[in-house]
Amino acid sequence: MYAIIQTGGKQLKVEAGQAIYVEKLANEAGEKVVFDKVVLVGGEKTVIGTPFVEGATVEGTVEKQGREKKVVTFKYKPKKHQHTKQGHRQPYTKVVIDAINA
Repeated sequence: MYAIIQTGGKQLKVEAGQAIYVEKLANEAGEKVVFDKVVLVGGEKTVIGTPFVEGATVEGTVEKQGREKKVVTFKYKPKKHQHTKQGHRQPYTKVVIDAINA
């Protein structure tokens, strides 16, 4: 059984036992999290939501909070002595999917 959930402005296909990386959630490590925006539930019988499946939820446990590798942007204008170097590390939350309730 699998499901497609919406979180952080993105849609992800998840299965029970799978670890996913999502945009930062306000939960601490070890806490439970419930995703209620389920777009599709697949398996023996596929159920497609309009826009979400009624009564379907996906439960997971927050494993850790972290930040991705640094992405460096460098802007440069030749002959003008102008350059800008900027770094960014996107925060994420690692969630292990426990169950899909449909």
